[in-house]
Amino acid sequence: METHESNKQTQGTARRALLGAAVLGAGGAVLGLPGAARAAEAGTARTGGGLKSLPKPTIIGHRGTSGYRPEHTFGSYNLALDLGADVVEAGDLVPTKDGHLVCRHEPEIGGTTNVADHAEFADRKTTKVLDGVPTTGWFTEDFTLAELKTLRAIERIPANRPHNTLYNGRWEIPTFEEVLKWQDEETRKRGKQVWIYPETKHPTYFRKLGLGLEERVAKLLHKYGKDRRNSPVILQSFEPSSIQRLNKLVDNPLVVLLSGATSRPWDFVEAGDPRTVADLITPKGLREIAGYAQGIGPTLDLVIPKDANGNLTTPTTLVADAHKVGLILHPYTMRNENPFLPAEFRKGTGVDAYGDAFGAFKTYFATGIDGVFTDNADTGLLAREDFVNG
Repeated sequence: METHESNKQTQGTARRALLGAAVLGAGGAVLGLPGAARAAEAGTARTGGGLKSLPKPTIIGHRGTSGYRPEHTFGSYNLALDLGADVVEAGDLVPTKDGHLVCRHEPEIGGTTNVADHAEFADRKTTKVLDGVPTTGWFTEDFTLAELKTLRAIERIPANRPHNTLYNGRWEIPTFEEVLKWQDEETRKRGKQVWIYPETKHPTYFRKLGLGLEERVAKLLHKYGKDRRNSPVILQSFEPSSIQRLNKLVDNPLVVLLSGATSRPWDFVEAGDPRTVADLITPKGLREIAGYAQGIGPTLDLVIPKDANGNLTTPTTLVADAHKVGLILHPYTMRNENPFLPAEFRKGTGVDAYGDAFGAFKTYFATGIDGVFTDNADTGLLAREDFVNG
């Protein structure tokens, strides 16, 4: 997942609609039940029921629970499950030199591992053009899996999350195959189905290097019997052509990620397609997406834009338009810290201080979204309980 990040009657209508969806999505869970009982009932509905069996709004642990642990580590993934996340985004998939898929936010790993401390890899530091942007650092495609396994994960945004640096160096880089095995193990251990939500990262870039992602993803999903329509693996990408390619290889639920309205997916840039995200979220664009995907993952700003001061304005029609063509919406990313919240929900000026995340969650839930990616699964779950019971 990338890091780029009404009136009362309308809100009430959206909220009532969402409450109905919550009942259906949790397998008929009664809203008046205590939280633990509802959660248990929701858990039973998840097993083998496909995408629509997930509780709504679905709480998706972004890169695990990266508000509390270095992202894309088993420490982060396990804590997301411990906190109750409905789905874990495990992980952002990038390839190694020898063709393995590993979980890193980006192929450049200088900011998420201790590679800079490894003198033996000093000569691997280089500058590459990644989706049109010159990027300097160390790249997964220049390392074998064995070499990457000598590295350890570190906190990506230590200024906002100084407490997470306590865990620097504790966990290695997971492979996608390890994640699939972990999913089965945790499902058995916890007695309920664990869901994951991997993303193909920069697929056009890697295909040009002879390291196509989609075929590798499909091969592993087939190997572990997780390539079916009701499999608990949702696949996502910012490049529509990657999702179209996956649609021909597997039957999993598929989601097209959408960045800022004026941006263009990189596969569009490469193919000379002039359309922007703004074109993709028109009724026509959404109908086209619905022809090969089950959902969209828009930035939260596409659901409720902000003004020049960072305050929320009026919600767009995106939720209604997407639902009209049968698409679910899982926008990204809710975080507790001030800099990541709309201006009206910030408290003080501390870049590592929490703002009113509950208020922000409530406002976004009221639009009728089907779920949300969050770095703080526990906050999201409490916010959902408030919203559903409120």
